[in-house]
Amino acid sequence: MSDSSLKLIAGLGNPGKDYTQTRHNIGFLVVDALASVSSLALNKSRFESAYVRGRIKGRDLFLIKPMSYMNRSGGPIQKFAAYYKIELPDIIIVHDDMDLDFGKIKIVQGRGHGGHNGVRSIIESVGRKECVRVRVGVGHPGAQRGVTGHVLGRFTPDEQNELDTTIESAVDACLSILVDGITQAMNKVNTRR
Repeated sequence: MSDSSLKLIAGLGNPGKDYTQTRHNIGFLVVDALASVSSLALNKSRFESAYVRGRIKGRDLFLIKPMSYMNRSGGPIQKFAAYYKIELPDIIIVHDDMDLDFGKIKIVQGRGHGGHNGVRSIIESVGRKECVRVRVGVGHPGAQRGVTGHVLGRFTPDEQNELDTTIESAVDACLSILVDGITQAMNKVNTRR
């Protein structure tokens, strides 16, 4: 991730009020929070996405929320990146992750999709997997057949209590990537208990 180049931070989720407060939409919640602490608002629309262009921590970037449904997130992100000539390592994807306990944050780069349909769509659309990802833990329901209901389900009261802290930690992870670079950000975030 070079200092001068244009960055893109995309939060994954599903459009529409039915999905607003669901685990699958934690990427949207994080990007909204990032916009809010930076006095920005995702009030423009292009390439099937809500977006804003601004400066955060001295970096010129886009915040985007693809509005194409989770399993088709790749198209809008690929179009943005191609149109604005944004390199893959300069793209940060924020998404829910069932393989991490609720509230745990992990930064990865160049990894497979791990069964996440939004990430799979991005890898298929851009043809490579160099994007940086901020994985936000939403816990696993235990049984495979409960997976869809789990990610599309609303937060439990306990999770709701932890939600603000979780979103804050994910926002901090994004800011750390922008300021410290990927390696330092990983060292800082991935070792947190």
